[in-house]
Amino acid sequence: MQEEDKSFINFKVIKEALKENKEDKIVNPSHYIHNAIEPIDYILANSLNYCEANVVKYISRWKHKNGIEDLQKAKQYIDILIKSEKDKK
Repeated sequence: MQEEDKSFINFKVIKEALKENKEDKIVNPSHYIHNAIEPIDYILANSLNYCEANVVKYISRWKHKNGIEDLQKAKQYIDILIKSEKDKK
């Protein structure tokens, strides 16, 4: 069995304690409650970098927050990732 990242476990414990206040818009933003998994949980579990994390964030919330603006932001980060990969070759 693979050893779990202890910092991730600590984050999860802290996050669960904070979630007790369901009205807290910082801990429980309304634009993420429609997802089966919160973007931050996915981002941390998969050790995504800054650009990858922002793609997940904006794609996860676009229907419930800023619409096309969030899709454009996600696209901007995808374009950065594409350029970065092309520059490596």
